[in-house]
Amino acid sequence: MRRFEGKVALVTAAAQGIGAAVARRLADEGAAVVVTDPQEDKLGALAAEIGTEALAVRVDVTSRDDVDAAVAAAVERFGRLDVVVNNAGGCLIAPSPEDTPDELWQAQLDLTLIGASRCIQAALPQLVKHRGNVVTISSVNAIGAFGNIEYSAAKAGQIAMSVNYAARYGELGVRFNVVAPGTIRTPIWDHQPGTLERFSKLYPLGRVGEPADIAAAVAFLASADASWITGHTLPVEGGVLTGPGGLDLGTSGYFKKEY
Repeated sequence: MRRFEGKVALVTAAAQGIGAAVARRLADEGAAVVVTDPQEDKLGALAAEIGTEALAVRVDVTSRDDVDAAVAAAVERFGRLDVVVNNAGGCLIAPSPEDTPDELWQAQLDLTLIGASRCIQAALPQLVKHRGNVVTISSVNAIGAFGNIEYSAAKAGQIAMSVNYAARYGELGVRFNVVAPGTIRTPIWDHQPGTLERFSKLYPLGRVGEPADIAAAVAFLASADASWITGHTLPVEGGVLTGPGGLDLGTSGYFKKEY
């Protein structure tokens, strides 16, 4: 399929994991892709792999200047911007919910929620002009009780933000949707041998997710196949939300500020 022929997409946190899989999928379907991330070496390698229809831009989403510059670079290079995939984020671990300092709350919101808002704000003129859309990568943490309260709240905020943007900009033809992944096999797990295998037993489908699973959902929601879908959250989670829940991923201690 070439559902994105003639379209331009910007993907945040694209150097590895979900973001890299999304960038590859959109490029495979015909999009010119602007890949952004603070990790310049990995980002450059991804852009080189995708080819001439890829542009790598170093972006920290906590910097409005970085975000604005990335959107400007996309328009300068490709002449337009049609799709934004908000993938940047991370989980900042607090000692306990009762002891979380204000500074950590602020840092978590700045990275995960306000960072996504910055990308939307910067891209809106282009999205309105070209009747584009935004897909934000949230988490099952936004829907169920899986621990990491500050991270979960920021992810839930992404859903509320997207619903309100969808209502506000629908009459202009701009769509906003969310994908909520379960546990995905990404590099953050590399230093915890056996953890994903243990988690896989909690999923009715018998495995954790792969980045390609999320990329497929993003490609659908960002495409014309979903042209009458806006303001919705699509859980891509192997059925974990149908189970007993209560898995506190925060007890693993693996999360840190990471893309």
